[in-house]
Amino acid sequence: MRPDGRPEGIRQSMSWLHTWSGLLLGWLLYAVFFTGTLSYFRAEIDQWMRPELHRSVPDAQTLERSLETMARLAPGAQSWSLTLPGARRSAVEASWREPGAAQGRAGVKRAFLDAGTGQPIEVRETRGGSFLYRFHFELYAMPRIWGRWIVGVATMMMFVALLSGIVTHRKIFTDFFTFRPRKGQRSWLDAHNATAVLGLPFHLMITFSGLLLFMFQLMPWGVDAVYDGDRRAYQTEVRGGQVAAAAASVPRPTGRRSAEPRAAETVTSEIVPVAPLVEAARQQWPEYGVGGVTVSSPGRPEATIELREGGGVSLADRGRARRIVHDGLTGARIDGPAETASSAVRASYNVLTSAHLGRFSGPALRWLLFLSGLMGTAMVATGLVLWVVKRLPERRKLGRTPFGHRLVEHLNVGLIAGLSIATAAYFWLNRLLPASLEGRADWEIRGFFIVWLLCLIHPLFRRPRPAWREQFMMAALLFAGLPLLNPMTGGVSLAASLAHRQWSLAGFDLAMLALAALHGAIAWWLGRAVVAQGRARPGSGRLAMVHAPQAPERMP
Repeated sequence: MRPDGRPEGIRQSMSWLHTWSGLLLGWLLYAVFFTGTLSYFRAEIDQWMRPELHRSVPDAQTLERSLETMARLAPGAQSWSLTLPGARRSAVEASWREPGAAQGRAGVKRAFLDAGTGQPIEVRETRGGSFLYRFHFELYAMPRIWGRWIVGVATMMMFVALLSGIVTHRKIFTDFFTFRPRKGQRSWLDAHNATAVLGLPFHLMITFSGLLLFMFQLMPWGVDAVYDGDRRAYQTEVRGGQVAAAAASVPRPTGRRSAEPRAAETVTSEIVPVAPLVEAARQQWPEYGVGGVTVSSPGRPEATIELREGGGVSLADRGRARRIVHDGLTGARIDGPAETASSAVRASYNVLTSAHLGRFSGPALRWLLFLSGLMGTAMVATGLVLWVVKRLPERRKLGRTPFGHRLVEHLNVGLIAGLSIATAAYFWLNRLLPASLEGRADWEIRGFFIVWLLCLIHPLFRRPRPAWREQFMMAALLFAGLPLLNPMTGGVSLAASLAHRQWSLAGFDLAMLALAALHGAIAWWLGRAVVAQGRARPGSGRLAMVHAPQAPERMP
C-alpha cells in the first residue's frame, strides 16, 4: 500500500519483488554465474592444471603410436577409446574397460598418453576445471541432489528477478545509454541497468535453459507417469539406446578366423592400419576432422574401429558427432541403421541446453559466451552493491547501521571479492601442494573453501572501504603471479606456449593477466577514492559502495 492508502501499481509491486528476489539469493547467483562463466574454458583449465601434459606435441603418427601403447597397456580390454589432441588438449586421453569390470564409470580405467611418444604420462591428481563446473550447479559442499535443488530454485528466482526487472524499468533501453559517474546511487543503478540490458538476451537464454536442464528434477511427474517411474529407461531412449541396440545387430562380414583371444603382443598386428581410414574420414569431415577413435573387441574376430567426428553437426541433436564404423580386421565399412532425427520438441530442448553448455562452440563463440557470462556476473554484483547504496540515507537518519545492512555489506565484500581470491588460490594450490600428497585433489578444493572462509571473516575486522581495496589487491596479485608460477612448477612459459601455438595454455595465462588487470584497476580506483573522499560533499553519497559509515562521526 502507498502512504496515502491507495494500492501500489504493478511497477511498484514488481520493484519490491525484483529487489528481494535478487537479494535473498544474490550471493548464490553470483557464485553460480562466476563459476559457470569460467566453465566455458573447463578444458583449458584442465590442461593448465596438469603441467605434465604441457610438453606433449602431436604429429602425424600420434594415433598409430597410441594404439600400439594400448595393445601393451590393455591387451585384453573389451574396448579402447582414444580422444585425440586438438585445439583444447595436447595429449591423447585414453580409456578402456577390462573384462568383468563394474558397470558404469567405476569400471573404466583412464590414462593420458604423450602425443609425441605414445607413452603414458603420470599426471597429478586434480579435479581441474571440473570442480568449478560442478560447483556451478551442485555447490559441491553438500549432497549432490540438494545442491542441484538449491541451484534450481535460485535459477527460478533469477528468472523472476529478470522478468520483474524488465517490468520495473519503464525506460530500460533509454537507461542503457545513460551513465552518470560520481553520482552515488544513480551511478550504481546506471551500471546495473547497462550490464542487465546489454546481456539481456544471454541472461534470459542462460536462465531459461538452466531451468530446462533442471526440468526433470524439478518437475519429474510427466516422465514418471509415462515410464512408470523408470527414469533410466527414459534416459536410455533419449540418448539413442534403441539405435545402439539396432547397431549391435548389424550383420558382420563373414570369413572371420577363430574367436580365440590373441596374445597381447600380437594384438596390433590383427588390427587393420588406421591411417587410411582416418584420412578417408578427414576428407568426408573437412571442417572438424577425426576427434576420437574407439576399438571394440581389439584382437578378436569381432573387432570394430569407430571413428568420431571432432565436432557436432547440429545443436538440434545436441551436437551429436557423426560416426563411421569399420571392420577391425579387414577395414570394410559397416553401415549401421540410419539415426532418426529428433522431434521438434526434443530439438528445441537440445538447442537451448546445448547453447547453455557451449557444446561444440568455436573459440570466437566461446569467448562471446564468456564475456556474456562476465556481464551477468557484473549485473548480479552491481545489484548487490546497489541494495546497500540505496539504504545509506536511511542509515544517516538513524545515526547507526542496522544489523541487516551491516551483514549484507560484509557478505558483499567476502562473497564477491573473496570468490576471486579463492579461485586464484585454487590455481596456486594446484602447483604448490606436493604431487604425491594423498587426497591431493580434495586438498585443492578444501583450500579453495578455506581461503573463501577467511575472506568472509576479514571484513568483520575492517571497515568496508579498506576491506574491498585489500581483497581486490590480493586477487590482482594472485592472478598476476600465475603466469610466472607456471614455468617454475613444470609448465611451459607464456612465451613458449605462444611460440608453439599452444593456444589453450597461452589463453589461460593471458586470461589470468586480464583478470589481474581488472582487479588491480578496481583496487586502484578504491585507493583514489580514499583521497577523493575527503573532498566529497557531505551527504552526496559518493563512495557508498566502499564506505558505509558505522556511526555518525564516520560519515563523510
